[in-house]
Amino acid sequence: MTTDLKRELLRLLDEDEEFRYAVAGRIGILEILKRLDRLEEGQNRLWENQNKLWESQNRLWEEVRSLREGQNKLWESQNKLWEGQNRLWEEVRSLREGQNRLWENQNKLWENQNRLWEEVRSLREGQNKLWEEVKSLREGQNRLWEEVRSLREGQNRLWENQNKLWENQNRLWEEVRSLREGQNKLWEEVKSLREEQNRLWESQNKLWENQNRLWEGQNRLWEEVRDLRRAYQTLSRKVSAGFAELGSALGVTYEMHAAAYIQVLLEELGYPDVRVGRGWVVKNGQVLEIDVFCEEPLVVGEVTSRLRDEAEMDREIAKLLERVEAVSSKYGKKPFMTILSVGVAPEKLVEKLRAETEKNGIKLILGREIEEALQI
Repeated sequence: MTTDLKRELLRLLDEDEEFRYAVAGRIGILEILKRLDRLEEGQNRLWENQNKLWESQNRLWEEVRSLREGQNKLWESQNKLWEGQNRLWEEVRSLREGQNRLWENQNKLWENQNRLWEEVRSLREGQNKLWEEVKSLREGQNRLWEEVRSLREGQNRLWENQNKLWENQNRLWEEVRSLREGQNKLWEEVKSLREEQNRLWESQNKLWENQNRLWEGQNRLWEEVRDLRRAYQTLSRKVSAGFAELGSALGVTYEMHAAAYIQVLLEELGYPDVRVGRGWVVKNGQVLEIDVFCEEPLVVGEVTSRLRDEAEMDREIAKLLERVEAVSSKYGKKPFMTILSVGVAPEKLVEKLRAETEKNGIKLILGREIEEALQI
């Protein structure tokens, strides 16, 4: 190839674009240029996608910052909840001190305290759930969009649990206020009971004084009767007449005759110097009077001058059994003898009366038996 030809070719490549592309196509450069153009287009699309990714990442960081602000507010609310709970514990401790002073007086206060402890345990369970949710949020912070969704879901559950915790705390405060009101009412009731108890003790002391005076009079009377029986046993008719005159003069009732008969009965059983008379026992805050009572041996009896029908019979037996139960509870043992003394009753009723008293372990004493024994 000559030098002139080479120079011509170089000139055409510089000046003639069509010739230059034709040559480039011959040697395969055109395909390379097309590929470069496509690479440039792909690179432009990559830049656009990268810019979109940057924008998405910026929005993601803004969402994360918003989430952190919400989490900080949640911690502040949780700290306030801890302060409220500490004040609540101080109030609970104060209430427990008051409850210890009333422990022996009222069981109802214990029931209210148990309900309070159930509310406190419920509050602790709610707090444990709160910590579990916080732990779940911390574990989920290592992920991006999944972390955001997980934190938002956990935050919603946390708000729900926190609202429930506030509701439980409000109910607990209401229970505490109710407990304080109940405690004040309990103190007033205790004060009233003590005043009533003092009045009852005063009445009891007066009754004991009256009873002692009756015992003294009765003892003097029985000493006189025993002296008369020893001195004039052979003259029973005169003794009967004298005893009748004495009963008329002193106003002796059927109840006294029954007590005298039971005292003689106990003496015959080997219990000399026994004292039989009225007695009293307290049951459920109520003073029960016992017609015939002896402490040693333990004897409980009821006396009625007349029974007309089965209804009166059932009432008298129930009344006697009630007093037997109260006396057994007080002395820690069953009576040596339980007695029902009836002055007058129809013959048909007497048979039923014997059956009922025998079934309940009661000794039945009729008026005619006392008359024959004492020769009234």
